[in-house]
Amino acid sequence: MKSSNFFQKKKNLTIDKLFPNLNFPKKEKINDIKTLQKSGKSDLTFFDSIKYKDQASSTKSLYCITTNKLEKFLPKNTKKIIVKNVLFELANVLKKFYPTSHIDYPDTTLKPYVKYKFKAVKFCNNALVGKNVKIGQNSSIGANSIIEQNVVIGKNCIIGSNVIIKNSIIGNEVMIQDGCKIGSKGFGFIPLKNKNFKMPHIGRVLINDFVEIAAGCTIDRGSVDDTEIGKNTYLDNQVHVAHNVKIGANCMIAGQVGFAGSSVIGNNVSIGGQAGISGHLKIGNNVKIGGGSGVVKDIEDNQIVMGYPAVPLKDFIKNLKVK
Repeated sequence: MKSSNFFQKKKNLTIDKLFPNLNFPKKEKINDIKTLQKSGKSDLTFFDSIKYKDQASSTKSLYCITTNKLEKFLPKNTKKIIVKNVLFELANVLKKFYPTSHIDYPDTTLKPYVKYKFKAVKFCNNALVGKNVKIGQNSSIGANSIIEQNVVIGKNCIIGSNVIIKNSIIGNEVMIQDGCKIGSKGFGFIPLKNKNFKMPHIGRVLINDFVEIAAGCTIDRGSVDDTEIGKNTYLDNQVHVAHNVKIGANCMIAGQVGFAGSSVIGNNVSIGGQAGISGHLKIGNNVKIGGGSGVVKDIEDNQIVMGYPAVPLKDFIKNLKVK
């Protein structure tokens, strides 16, 4: 998908400016802050859970924020910044790199669609568009919808009424029905004694081709990584997708399903209405999850589960008979 910059990044930041209380032998320049898998030789990353030890062992990052217990899983070439609270230090550094990413400020560049020139795009009344927005041919934008600056929308898309899209890149032939909110800041903060420290969100929402998102859905942008919806996936009404969630291709998600942050959903997954998926889980391919279920641990490929906590369907039925 095409890239787009949604947050202004400060340049020429060195490791000593990011961590002024620590002594570094070299004042090395840090290019960006990225996840363990995506970081390069000039990037800073973070490692806060044993769940990600495999990604940690292969990271190419120059520096990594981590703890005493976890540093042993990192490559020898990665320089470790040992802290007590990884996420708190990460939030502080993100705010230095991206000063405006912890709050969703109103887009002051919004103008009526007639102020911008789009070829073969249909707009309904009161639609507003920000600067540098790209919309493909034969797409339609509904009444009172807002497309904020730098958003990319592909060809043959239908955007309903009262939709707000920000910090997002959308593929071709995508349908987003009325009342959806896409690309807002996720639910992330560090609890302090008198005030919660807001976690900056520098990620995006990536929606692939042929996706359909029904009315009233909310899809949060990623914190450091992106939130992504795979090709030909359908979301029913009032689904919530939290930051960093990745949903695979050809998935069917029924109404009022909730995904907590950073969970990864495989391909061809079906989830019944009002089910909940806890955070940082991995759901395999071809999984079926019954309506109203609560998923609190990883699920392997080709499983059918139901209940709270969700268990294999055979076990769920057996438990019902025993009662």
